[in-house]
Amino acid sequence: MRRLLPQALVVAALAGGTSAFVAHDKAVQLIVDGEQRTLHTYADDVGELLAEEKVRVGRHDIVAPAPGESLASGDEVAVRYGRPVTLTLDGRRRQVWTTAGTVDGALRQLGVRAEGAFLSASRSAGISRRGLSLDVRTERTVTFMADGREHTVRTNVATVGEALKAAGLTLRGKDTTSVPPGSFPRDGQTVTVMRITGGKETHDTPLPYNTVRRNDPTLPRGTEVVARQGEPGSLRTTYRVRSVNGVRQRPHKLGSEVVKAPVSKIVRVGTKPPPPPPASPGGGHSDGLNWQAMAHCESGGRSNAVDSSGRYGGLYQMDQQTWRSVGGTGNPQDAPASEQTYRAKKLYVQRGASPWPNCGSRLHQ
Repeated sequence: MRRLLPQALVVAALAGGTSAFVAHDKAVQLIVDGEQRTLHTYADDVGELLAEEKVRVGRHDIVAPAPGESLASGDEVAVRYGRPVTLTLDGRRRQVWTTAGTVDGALRQLGVRAEGAFLSASRSAGISRRGLSLDVRTERTVTFMADGREHTVRTNVATVGEALKAAGLTLRGKDTTSVPPGSFPRDGQTVTVMRITGGKETHDTPLPYNTVRRNDPTLPRGTEVVARQGEPGSLRTTYRVRSVNGVRQRPHKLGSEVVKAPVSKIVRVGTKPPPPPPASPGGGHSDGLNWQAMAHCESGGRSNAVDSSGRYGGLYQMDQQTWRSVGGTGNPQDAPASEQTYRAKKLYVQRGASPWPNCGSRLHQ
């Protein structure tokens, strides 16, 4: 008996340790991205299990139950890795994360309405842990105002120009739209089609000529002669004109050019002084007469005097015809007083005092 007692105690101790060992062993299911394994573990919680199995998780990954939850035999632990997706949704790009393994699952997880949408990848395409780029264009309603009518279309195209074709409309020549044809069409957007016609127009306007006055020493002073008549030129201006939907727009000036240069008018201005009057024209028959008295009677002694009719001028009130008959040029009132007296004396030699019926008698005072 004394020999058997220690052996019995040892056996009892071994039996108790084995029961404790078996009691801490757990059979669990670990599912990582859909791949399932059955494990036996002594881990107390989910986090210890993942560390034991070298399963690393980040902030975009999903673990259920959570890493801090305790483990019991028969539990299932699921891990879904996050996948980066560069999502361009209706022209707007953003970076998102999903734990779905397919495009279809990602769309449902992200709440993207994909019925009738354009997808750059098929719904069944898988998403690796490296992620993917996905372009999604949902169906949108776009209305075009063209040719006085509304044209509404449901489309998932990428540009206004493509939506225009889907509506059965065509741009011709310089036609365009109220928004750039390459812009993204938004849901509910109204776009105006602008029918543009036009071209270029030219308008000619006259250019005035200058008058150039040149002194001429060969002409008597007070004389002006037109040596060359002036001619106006022509300036041609080109405009771009157009009409938008039948409404003429303000012309846009493109440039101007002189198609005909103006020709200046040239006037010769006499500067030659008159010859000094001879002492007595006609052999002295006009000497000894009181020309000053007659001039005072005819014109008040003013060499530039002109009568109210505008016909007679100068000291001795001669008309143009009489003045020229005695060698005068221009107007008598524009000639120096000495020349006027000289011409009057010549006239007296030819006709006496008859050209001055009212004042001629003053010559003998």
